[in-house]
Amino acid sequence: MTDTIHEVAYNPAYIACPHCDTLHRFSDDELISRTRCASCGYRLTLGKSEAIIRVVSLALTSTILMGIVLFTPFLSLNAGSFASSASVVDVIFGFSTGIMVPLAFAVLCFIVVAPVLRSLALVYALAPSLAGLKNSIGAEYALRLAFSLKPWAMAEIFMVGVAVALVKIAGLATIETGVAFWAFVLLVLLNAFQDTFMCRNTLWASLATNRA
Repeated sequence: MTDTIHEVAYNPAYIACPHCDTLHRFSDDELISRTRCASCGYRLTLGKSEAIIRVVSLALTSTILMGIVLFTPFLSLNAGSFASSASVVDVIFGFSTGIMVPLAFAVLCFIVVAPVLRSLALVYALAPSLAGLKNSIGAEYALRLAFSLKPWAMAEIFMVGVAVALVKIAGLATIETGVAFWAFVLLVLLNAFQDTFMCRNTLWASLATNRA
């Protein structure tokens, strides 16, 4: 019985309202329009144009911001005659020797590669639909990859670590935040905002109705 319920819950033609559990059945055309729960009025899908425009534009913006984060100064430290400035790339390469290599690899994968790959996958999968073109080859795989990478894109965890480190060293040195720091803060906020428009039903239905 459990397997049956699970299968129905993830069938794109069926949506269970997360607020009141009412089960709805929609056609693909209905899924790419704005829909609400018939019982409680909870919004079930955002509508194709609204969801895709916002997801693609935010994904592109996130990719640009990540480029700024990587290659501009992140933090500068001044303690007496000692002064140092570092970017995120400098931090990654700073852990690239000895027993710290796994840490460098983890930072590179979870803080840089996963968020960028997720953003590029979303653009590749959804931009053709936004431009009025047919789906790109492998668009379904790209969208599936974007959803599967969400738990592994941990930019916000990095910011928490930076905040803790800043508190610990605030009394030892003068700290100046660089352009990359604020770009990273904006990146984290944009990713959180983007997730509010990641309506699986709408995005999958959009691809299903836009096949060549």
